Amino acid sequence: MTQKERRIWLIGELQKQMPEYADILIPETEEKQWRLLRGLFNVRPPIPASEEFLKVQGEFLREMTREKGITDSDALAPCKTDGRLFLWQGDITTLKIDAITNAANSRLLGCFQANHGCIDNIEHSMAGIEMRLACYELMRAQGHEEPTGRAKITPGYNLPAKYVLHTVGPIVIGRLTQEHERQLASCYRSCLSLAAENGCKSVAFCCISTGVFMFPKERAAQIAVATVRAYLDEHPDAAVKKVVFNVFEDGDARRYDDILNTTGHATA
Repeated sequence: MTQKERRIWLIGELQKQMPEYADILIPETEEKQWRLLRGLFNVRPPIPASEEFLKVQGEFLREMTREKGITDSDALAPCKTDGRLFLWQGDITTLKIDAITNAANSRLLGCFQANHGCIDNIEHSMAGIEMRLACYELMRAQGHEEPTGRAKITPGYNLPAKYVLHTVGPIVIGRLTQEHERQLASCYRSCLSLAAENGCKSVAFCCISTGVFMFPKERAAQIAVATVRAYLDEHPDAAVKKVVFNVFEDGDARRYDDILNTTGHATA
């Protein structure tokens, strides 16, 4: 199959699985077809799929990622103040590394809003439907929503990363409190601990809680770097030896660059 054939086939199969969307006509352009397909991925409930579906989906998503361009974390240059820490601006779903983080909500099932711009939505879209099902099984076994500051791990499925660390950051409504700061630091420590338990040598962190969860970005960056540094100092024998701070926006790139490459100063 070509990418176009895979895309149209996947749309058709998802419409069969979810008949309420069967009347949506398949658009003519590649961009609009992908938007429809991604939207269907996003709203699909966590139910099993056939081996044929998973095969075609995997071929499609992996080829799409190859076309975007994969960045190998081994090729990144360390920051000036700490050789264990790295700064990279780009799409985290294209990063080849042992583990990436996902800023999840407490249900831990991914974002069900079609084509939403949050990282939770984007990572689930590019990993494939298997990741939502894996998260569902973890949450069903747990029996309650994921507490803030904790983390779960799943395979990366069709992502270049081997694993995804799903963590729930604090939601800041009104004044930032010490409890918010403690919870955010806990996200980073929980992810690092879980990554180490699973033999991950390298981890990439997104900017946890700074989007729709409204954690102030400057303070979040300070906590992120200070917490990671402290963890690595306190656990020199842990598997994790390399931590990448992944940013997407230029403003976040400047914030982390200032901390990592200029002042080197960050406080938790």
